[in-house]
Amino acid sequence: MSAARRPEGPTGVRLGEPLWLRAGGYAVDVRDGRLGRIMGQEGPYVQLRPPGGGREWDCPPEQLRETVLREELWARVAELNQASRLP
Repeated sequence: MSAARRPEGPTGVRLGEPLWLRAGGYAVDVRDGRLGRIMGQEGPYVQLRPPGGGREWDCPPEQLRETVLREELWARVAELNQASRLP
């Protein structure tokens, strides 16, 4: 097992990582304030995607913060609005 890849626990979160960093959750990139859905982790980075779709970006986990309720609700509404526009 390489040092860059930690084993995953039963929740899909790498052991030693905060539970809010799970795939499917939301986080804010503190470098620029962007909010994104956590798509997964690859190497030392967490992949995030903007609510409602768009291009993923990579962020080091130490540069992420947990969302507050208002931010998470905004993201969920954006995703529901996008889904309602699909055929």
